Amino acid sequence: MFKRLARLGLVAYEPYRGVCLTPEGERLALRLTRRHRLLETFLADTLGMPVERVHGEADRLEHHISDELEALIATHLGARAVDPHGDPIPTAQLNLPNDDTIALVDVQVGRRGTVARVPDVDAEVLRYLSETARIGPGTEFVLDEKQPFGGAVLLCVGQQRVVLARALAARVRVRPTESVQDRGVDRG
Repeated sequence: MFKRLARLGLVAYEPYRGVCLTPEGERLALRLTRRHRLLETFLADTLGMPVERVHGEADRLEHHISDELEALIATHLGARAVDPHGDPIPTAQLNLPNDDTIALVDVQVGRRGTVARVPDVDAEVLRYLSETARIGPGTEFVLDEKQPFGGAVLLCVGQQRVVLARALAARVRVRPTESVQDRGVDRG
């Protein structure tokens, strides 16, 4: 497959050394990413499809829509910058903003933050995050505890205490703000 993509000018490939996208390959990848994320947003916002199902549907549709349909969906959605999972939607010029997020697991205990992105490839994980943990893009939290030796990460989300496996917390991207002590807020 890499040899075929190299012949098409989409990747630079050296056996046993690796592969990287060419400028044309990167442009094509960003175009596909834009279509995928626009479709996810359209399916969730306009058609009301559950967030845990939109990724799979977008995977099936992204290769089959025309440039005209892509433009119509983008116009219908307005100036949306992120998809339902919080992933940035490339602009029509195929630009992406700089990523200013960190993994939830890397937040210091006692810090506040806002969830920026949740992993979108596993429907069960998305269902757990949205329905049980009530965590999604825009959710504000306080990191309450990190259990030792690779244990769970505990958050306060409103009045609810949420427990996430460390591996899952590593996949949730957040924007930390000030520490709880900076505002004199009681965590308990």
